[in-house]
Amino acid sequence: MSVKRIGVLTSGGDAPGMNPCVRAVVRTALYHGIECYGIRRGWNGLISGDIVRLDETKVSHIINRGGTILYTARSKEFMTEEGQKRAVSTCHFLGLDSVVAIGGDGTFRGALALSKYGINVVCIPATIDNDICCSNYSIGFDTAANTAIECIDKLRDTMQSHERCSVVEVMGRNAGFLAMYVGLAVGATAVLVPEEPIDFERDVIEKIRQARFNGFTHYMIVVAEGAGSAADIAQQIKDAIDLDPRVTVLGHIQRGGVPTGRDRVNATKMGYLAVEKLLEGKTNRIICTSNGAFTDVDIDEGLSMVKRIQQTEVDVLQAMTGI
Repeated sequence: MSVKRIGVLTSGGDAPGMNPCVRAVVRTALYHGIECYGIRRGWNGLISGDIVRLDETKVSHIINRGGTILYTARSKEFMTEEGQKRAVSTCHFLGLDSVVAIGGDGTFRGALALSKYGINVVCIPATIDNDICCSNYSIGFDTAANTAIECIDKLRDTMQSHERCSVVEVMGRNAGFLAMYVGLAVGATAVLVPEEPIDFERDVIEKIRQARFNGFTHYMIVVAEGAGSAADIAQQIKDAIDLDPRVTVLGHIQRGGVPTGRDRVNATKMGYLAVEKLLEGKTNRIICTSNGAFTDVDIDEGLSMVKRIQQTEVDVLQAMTGI
């Protein structure tokens, strides 16, 4: 497959490491003599033609920047057949051979729709939720986890001083991978995730009691937003055992910040591989990691997979909290 001109976009929620990934796509394309264009504001930009030519200068010194220089958005119009056809028309008008889409599940479904019209696409997972089923790792997860861990470590200092219970809500509307990882890293008293059924007495109250029996007077409850509101969890604790928990919702602070080394390196490798796969004639692919190695899968196949919380993590958490 001859590749002369490609577009790159970031779509959906932003994730630290998107900029290093864009940089890698652009530099790899230029290395092979391919023109590269940035599509701004996700699929909306492809519909409206909001596109800028990218070169070495445009992507210089962005490897250490959070967010995305291409901006990002969710597009309701692109979910319609009319919107998709307008995006295809933009590709044909500008002579884009291929599109590299960086984002999460919704971004990939958009790329799949575009591929039905004959546009070559390659997807790269970038979401702090780490919920791309075909990939062990998504760009942004490591930075978001470290941000949450740093915030909770600081919160623990004041919590210990006042002998308090703290309920911290982290991101994860449909997935608890971030909450589970962070909970294990900070030594949480309890972790609540949407994938696991919650018995409040067993999973929260009894763990607080056990911690008290073990001599602790401060307690940390980590909640994925999809498992319940931190405020509601705090109120249930107060009603059950008359503690007065303090609630902290970390929110979008987890999306920002300088990407970690791991996110920078993984983003760079994935961006490089996306262009290489196009040059090999492979299209409609998702670049992913499996058992520590970088690989690629068909978009249809990748979107049909299921990803679950590892039982090992659940078992470790149970052992660490003494229940």
